[in-house]
Amino acid sequence: MEARAIAKYLRISPRKTRLCADLIRGKRVEEAINILRHTPKAGAKLVSKVVQSALANARQDKSIDVDTLFVKTVYVNQGPTLKRWQPKPMGRAGRIRKRTSHVTVVLSET
Repeated sequence: MEARAIAKYLRISPRKTRLCADLIRGKRVEEAINILRHTPKAGAKLVSKVVQSALANARQDKSIDVDTLFVKTVYVNQGPTLKRWQPKPMGRAGRIRKRTSHVTVVLSET
């Protein structure tokens, strides 16, 4: 059995978030949450919230043994980019791209 959770439109770039997602792929859920708790990255808190949401979804299904869950897949896709402009010298404008992420976590039993 599997449990999944998806967080969409997170205001952090996918490249930064993937660094934290790579740390927990294939780990047991308790170990993954502990790793993310002690990781000093902005994406770690967001990925941790998605893992905990997937764990809460697993607890709703009575046929899943929560103690044997591990992170089967975790991936970060790019969401829509917010485009902003910043004034530059001589009347020019520079583009600022504020990227967003979609984080998906799938937990499975061993």
